[in-house]
Amino acid sequence: MGTDSKQERLRQQILELAAEYAREEFESENPFIPGETHIPVSGKLIGREEIQFAVDACLDGWFTTGRFAEQFEKEFAKYMQQRHCILTNSGSSANLLALSALTSTQLKEKRLNPGDEVITVAAGFPTTVNPIIQNGLVPVFVDVNLDDYGIDVEQMEIAWSPKVKAVILAHTLGNPFNLEKVTEFVKKHNLWFIEDCCDAVGSTYNGQMVGTFGDLATVSFYPAHHITMGEGGAVLTNRPKLKKIVESFRDWGRDCWCEPGNDNTCGKRFDWQLGELPHGYDHKYIYSHVGYNLKLTDMQAAIGLAQLKKLDQFIKQRKDNFQFYYENMQSLSEYLSIVEPAKNAEPSWFGFPIRVKKNSPISRNEIVQGLNSRDIGTRLLFGGNFTKQPFFKHIDYRISEQLVNSDTIMNDVFWIGVQPNLSSEMIQFVIDNLTSIMKNKEPEYV
Repeated sequence: MGTDSKQERLRQQILELAAEYAREEFESENPFIPGETHIPVSGKLIGREEIQFAVDACLDGWFTTGRFAEQFEKEFAKYMQQRHCILTNSGSSANLLALSALTSTQLKEKRLNPGDEVITVAAGFPTTVNPIIQNGLVPVFVDVNLDDYGIDVEQMEIAWSPKVKAVILAHTLGNPFNLEKVTEFVKKHNLWFIEDCCDAVGSTYNGQMVGTFGDLATVSFYPAHHITMGEGGAVLTNRPKLKKIVESFRDWGRDCWCEPGNDNTCGKRFDWQLGELPHGYDHKYIYSHVGYNLKLTDMQAAIGLAQLKKLDQFIKQRKDNFQFYYENMQSLSEYLSIVEPAKNAEPSWFGFPIRVKKNSPISRNEIVQGLNSRDIGTRLLFGGNFTKQPFFKHIDYRISEQLVNSDTIMNDVFWIGVQPNLSSEMIQFVIDNLTSIMKNKEPEYV
């Protein structure tokens, strides 16, 4: 009893000191100095809770998935209005697991087989597309709209063939694509549908949370995203069978579904006969899939749990920052095209995309270089047109129609940040300097 009391007292002292350190290191406000303070395009916002939770998890001495991960999965599934949340080590792994799960023999005639086709868009992030290739499937690229950067739904029927078995699409920068038309299409052709929500946590379409329209959804907890675990991701689903398959692929491909540290959840650990293994072979060492080890640590989950408590405020700040940009950049509309929120949607914005019009006196690259020279972070819209990327020279893919708008994105689009760690002074500085660049004036450092 005395030892336990001492350990608990020491633990509390450590946590209090961790909070004190975090207040000094992460919660102290630093003045914004125009021209000197870097304005990031993305980034985390953490404080004492994240550090305390991480240290608390570390003091458990249980470094793999544990109590914090279990609690996060329950709370995040509820937040995203899903039945199941399966944590993994990144959003990229989440996409790999989601698509790999659809190749499972347990899905029988509905499984994806090598050579089957998967519809996606050409303008996006590579890890939405890469799992298609990694599973021996063929990406079918469809163009996007230039108003909201979502898939051009009119091209989906043109892209369809009897070999198409699935659709995987991301909500670009948090702006939902036309979920009404996409869900109509997948139901009509009896296709699997994966929603990549890595940029869109909290976005809604017709009042319904994104990620709830498909068979599977994915999320990233990289520092750039709505909440962070440092690294981390999740697969979401309402279907228990898909949950079990995803977990199998994540956990070495094993058939057993026991949680870490638990044995014999099924009650017949030594009474299985699968494959050509002898009857009674230990279920913990029976493998039903070619899987991976893509779990995350409990320290990561602990950080995520602290972040989850702040998610609503983070989303509100992102929306407010986006709206400030939107209202104060209309004066540049002669040369810059400002994104429109998708119809019937309320986006939880990841970034603020800007398209440089053809009549602009300066190019996208000149604008981006001008902003970066003023210490204002920018990003291009991910991979542009994927079919022009170096690694695609030796990839088997199909294009349904010309990717005209994807080429425009590749040449003319960039985005700036709306993350909650931006102050109003920073955002105004960005607007002032973008205006000065467009008008060929000196930097607005005052």
